[in-house]
Amino acid sequence: MTDLLTSIQAALGLSRTPIPFTSSGALPSAFAVTDLACASIAAAGQAASEWLQQQTGRLPNLEVDRRLASFWFATSIRPVGWSVPPLWDPVAGDYATNDGWIRLHTNAPHHRAAAESVLGACADRADVASKVAQWAKTDLEQAVIDAGGCAAEMRTWAQWQAHPQGLAVNAEPLIQFSAGNPQQPKLWKGSVAQPLAGIKVLDLTRVLAGPIASRFLAGLGADVLRIDPPTWNEPGVVPEVTLGKRCARLDLHNQDDRAVFDSLLKDADILLHGYRADALDRLGYGVAERQILAPGLIDVCLNAYGWSGPWQNRRGFDSLVQMSSGIAEAGMQWKKADKPTPLPVQALDHATGYLMAAAAITLLGRGGSARLSLARTAKLLIENGAGTDEALRAEDASDQGLLVEQTPWGPAHRLQVPLKITGTPLQWALPAAELGSHRAQWW
Repeated sequence: MTDLLTSIQAALGLSRTPIPFTSSGALPSAFAVTDLACASIAAAGQAASEWLQQQTGRLPNLEVDRRLASFWFATSIRPVGWSVPPLWDPVAGDYATNDGWIRLHTNAPHHRAAAESVLGACADRADVASKVAQWAKTDLEQAVIDAGGCAAEMRTWAQWQAHPQGLAVNAEPLIQFSAGNPQQPKLWKGSVAQPLAGIKVLDLTRVLAGPIASRFLAGLGADVLRIDPPTWNEPGVVPEVTLGKRCARLDLHNQDDRAVFDSLLKDADILLHGYRADALDRLGYGVAERQILAPGLIDVCLNAYGWSGPWQNRRGFDSLVQMSSGIAEAGMQWKKADKPTPLPVQALDHATGYLMAAAAITLLGRGGSARLSLARTAKLLIENGAGTDEALRAEDASDQGLLVEQTPWGPAHRLQVPLKITGTPLQWALPAAELGSHRAQWW
């Protein structure tokens, strides 16, 4: 745990302060997933704590609860009388090829259509399995990618180490900072209770790392405005990740909407985005254009497979990176299973989200940019080694907060927050909301 935390602190330029972790146990995994959860949440908390020290001269104490951190890396919302929609499309998942395994990610309708353009129409999982079994894994991966879809063959860590993309991402820093135009000094509008009050965060991220980052920033008082395209939806995660945010829609192919976006960007303090590396460039909002529109903007971005190498523009998600990087294969060996065994939670997404939030906070007052990737976070986890076998105490009613969150889907509780910052409770002013339920404007 200490090595993991100090690695993250060093990557963020934070002081190497020991942070206490309370309770015991860990998620069952070939890797130290609970340690990663605690260390990434602690780093985000430490960034907030050091920001408070800059403003007030006092450094608050921190602690992280291992059980609650583990639970939040799965889901924090506990619906009362309703259920969150399924996370996965019915045919998404792992399939045996004629020479190994592949994962198809079909949650978005256009990604399922891409897979079906290669395999043919797929009635159900059995139908998909029979079609996939006729393919070699590398050929099918490439065919789905070429069709605009999302897929990953299962590789070992050693194979990933030798792969051109594995070599590229392993040479990247965990967080790649770049200097930008310094921010104009702003009067701090925050307080010890809400250290990020008055900070405007424009959130262009989707499932799942980026929304975790902006949820954390909202919990510290930031004004988070999430922007989605007109038809995008991710019903399985919206109740989890839109807590504390306002959510609007804009079509950046439409001139009127682009004018609205330009004005939002000019007034933003922080931009979070998780599009593929070349996507904003193709829309006319590349790095240079963003800096012209919003000098001093803090620009924090992530992608799946890293920022160099042949796959830097490849579509990807946590579950695919686990397949590519050797995590699912190592899990299979650890569990002595006959199929890919992923992490018990989407830990690459969650950890990268907290690291994004930490990076954004560390850039406050000085501007600049930070780049992160799920594949680079995977390297951090893999190289940290195995976790403990001690089980977590099961969740019970006392783990839930007392407040009732009135969401559009029905009432819900949230689990108690795993991070404690003395004098600074993580708390959210707004309940989770449907995408597109607010106007595209700052408060």
